[in-house]
Amino acid sequence: MRSLAAILFALCPLLSASAQTKPNVLLIISDDLRPQLGCYGDPIVKTPHLDHFAKTALRFDRAYVQSAICSPSRNSFLSGLRPATTGLRGFGTTLRDVAPDAVTLPQHFKNHGWHSAAIGKVFHVYAETGLGSEDDPASWSQPLYLPRNPVWGPAQDKIRTAQIEADRVAGKTYNHSHDWPRGETWDAPDVPDAALRDGETALKAADFLQARSSKTNEPFFLAVGFYQPHLPFVAPKKYFDLYDPDKLPLPSNTQPPTGAPPYAMNVGMAKGFLNFPEQDQQTDDFKRRYLQAYLANISYMDACTGLVLDALEKTGVAENTLVIFIGDHGYLMGEHGSWGHKHCNYETATRTPLLIRAPGMKAAGQSTTALVEFVDIYPTLADLAQLPITPSLEGTSFAPLLTNPSRPWKTAAFSEMLRGKNFLGRSLRTATHRYVEWTGPQGKKNLSRELYDLSTDPIEKTNLADDPTQETLLNQLATQLQSGWKASKPNLTHSN
Repeated sequence: MRSLAAILFALCPLLSASAQTKPNVLLIISDDLRPQLGCYGDPIVKTPHLDHFAKTALRFDRAYVQSAICSPSRNSFLSGLRPATTGLRGFGTTLRDVAPDAVTLPQHFKNHGWHSAAIGKVFHVYAETGLGSEDDPASWSQPLYLPRNPVWGPAQDKIRTAQIEADRVAGKTYNHSHDWPRGETWDAPDVPDAALRDGETALKAADFLQARSSKTNEPFFLAVGFYQPHLPFVAPKKYFDLYDPDKLPLPSNTQPPTGAPPYAMNVGMAKGFLNFPEQDQQTDDFKRRYLQAYLANISYMDACTGLVLDALEKTGVAENTLVIFIGDHGYLMGEHGSWGHKHCNYETATRTPLLIRAPGMKAAGQSTTALVEFVDIYPTLADLAQLPITPSLEGTSFAPLLTNPSRPWKTAAFSEMLRGKNFLGRSLRTATHRYVEWTGPQGKKNLSRELYDLSTDPIEKTNLADDPTQETLLNQLATQLQSGWKASKPNLTHSN
């Protein structure tokens, strides 16, 4: 029996025989992006390029990351392994440190004849400095390209550079990327798109596509990682001008969920930037400007994505290219009283956009409510490219959804969050509920539990775990959580 991928490609008669078996892959990643896009129904944000792309793609409305933190999420979907398997739940440890023999998603394609390349933030890179890269050189056919333009605009960058020089003269050293001096929380320099990092990344990606278009006998796997809308919120002024902060609504659920444990999330604003007010001085006007900056950065990232997609169309190989756009996790902008954080198991943090377009797919321009996980991305792309799917991968190819988006699918998506060094929360997301189990120091079991009925409480305001009427459901979900967490793990060589 032919695979779904073979059937899909057979449906596209305009492609050559070689193209049918080896499609190109373009993976675009946005940092800290929740599903706040026009194509996801947001009435305020301006994202014309992704909205246009969505008309040719399948939109996933229930796509969940395995951890709402940059490094663990990226390590998971690029390796096809869950954080519970690799132990990669934080920063500073690379995939090769714990799984030296792992074959990553781009490496899998490279091993089968694709030219693999990465531009921008693909594996984790610290946004403010570009230092502390957790890149995986074995994944790429050529070295990773990181943008060289400054993080902030010219004025703020000048102040920051002077402080770095003063520290150097004084003999001060920085032990961590976050120790470096920062500019302000947001910046709206009146500069062209290409003067900032994501604009440079987009141009570099366009150059790559143009160069590869003439090499039709060698397919490519290109990963493009945009930094925005990660803090600091820096974008050209014209994108800030798209939004009037006085007209931006603030979220309605501004308190942590009732009955949730105190270690379940961060409350307050991400801090550490210049001219940042203390929490008790953060007015609604300030929060609206903060939200304006986040939206402006989404629009800037959208424009950069549009440049890359336009470049792909100009190559003449778009019809034979698998294109997937994702965020690396969601983001809280005032929900539950958290501004500029993710680091939790809640819906706004674990859910993120996923748009995919494949040659000959039937579901172009449609959407699906099927539950999918980011650990599914690796086997899906391999399946669509007719590559072998190794047994060690812990996800499931969702390629069948590209033919029938409404078909029965997974019953749950799993996420987890390590809070500090002591508290681990494991989350189960079904079609109607979210269930979380927390363990404490020394693995103390059932420290606390959370249960949210998303059909009646979509913004997770009230934890129902202590409601005696929910005991039967709690037991069912607890069993499902335990059985769904992969029991047999691939053999990994751990160095710590």
